[in-house]
Amino acid sequence: MKPTRGVLLDLATIDRGDIDLSSLRAVCERWEIHERTSPDETAARIADAELVVSNKVVLDRALLESAPGLKLVCVAATGTNNLDLEAARELGIAVTNVTGYATPAVVQHVFALMLAHATRLFEYRQAVLDGAWARSDQFCLLDYPIRELAGRTLGIVGFGELGRGVAKVAQAFGMRVLAAERPGGPAQPGRVPLAELLPQVDVLSLHCPLTETTRNLIGAQELSLMKQDALLINTARGGIVDEPALVDALRRGLIGGAAMDVLTAEPPRDGNPLIDPSIPNLTVTPHTAWASQECRQRLVGGVAENIRAFAGGRACNRVA
Repeated sequence: MKPTRGVLLDLATIDRGDIDLSSLRAVCERWEIHERTSPDETAARIADAELVVSNKVVLDRALLESAPGLKLVCVAATGTNNLDLEAARELGIAVTNVTGYATPAVVQHVFALMLAHATRLFEYRQAVLDGAWARSDQFCLLDYPIRELAGRTLGIVGFGELGRGVAKVAQAFGMRVLAAERPGGPAQPGRVPLAELLPQVDVLSLHCPLTETTRNLIGAQELSLMKQDALLINTARGGIVDEPALVDALRRGLIGGAAMDVLTAEPPRDGNPLIDPSIPNLTVTPHTAWASQECRQRLVGGVAENIRAFAGGRACNRVA
C-alpha cells in the first residue's frame, strides 16, 4: 500500500532546480518537502511521518523513537552513517539506501583529480596566469614534471561498484590495479593486505564506507608505507583518512600529493587542518564527486523505486 505521509528532510542537498521529482511524488499520497532541516527541527518534522527521506540529516535512536508511526527511512545516498541502523532494526523500521547511481560521476571525478596531479594542471595554469609562459625563451614550459598514468600502479580500497568502476577506467589508461583486502575482513582471493599494497602503489583511491573498522584507516603508519611520490585520493567519506597525519605527511614530503573530496565535518565551518593553502600538493573539492545532474536524477529514481518496492511488499536495497 502506498505510504500516506512522507517527509523529505533535505531536498537542497539533491536538487538545485534541475531535478524532476515526479517519480518521487508518485509513490506517496502526501509529501512534506523541506529544503533543509536543522537538528532542532527534525523531531517535529518526522513525528507523524510514515516515510522519511534523508540524505544527510542525522536520525539517531532518540529521533527514531519519537516517530511512532514511522515505517520506512530512505537514505538518499549509499552511505548510512547518518542513521542508527541498530535502533531502526529494534524499532521495526525498514531502512533502504541507493547503490550504483553515482558510479559514472565518481569515476569521472577520481580521474579528473588523478590527471590534474599527473599533468600538474593547476601549476601550469597558474604559471600561464603569472606570465611565466610569456616570459619563456622557448615554446613550452617544462617547470613541473609530468607523469603518465600508463604503467603506474593503482591501489583501490573498497572494491565494490565504485572501486570496480575506477579499476575499469584505470586499465584503459594502461594502469596496473591492485585491490585491497576488505578492512577488518577475512583474506580474499585476488586481494592484497593493505600493508602489502601500500608500498606498491603510485595512486591509492578510497571507496570503502565509513565504519568503526575504516575510521582513520589511512593514518601516520599507513602513509609512511607509501611511496614518496604516491598520490592519495579520497572520494569516499571523511574520517577514513587521519587528516592531521595527512597534513604532516604532505608537509614533510612523505607522499607526493593528495586529493580529497570529503572531510570529517562538512561543511568545515569550524575549520579543518586540510583547508590551508600552504599545504603542498593538496587538492580539496567540496564533496562534489557525486554531484552531476544525471547522478542526482538517478538517485531520486532509486529512492522512488525503493519506496515502490516497500509498498508492494518487496525488499529493494534494504540495509535494515
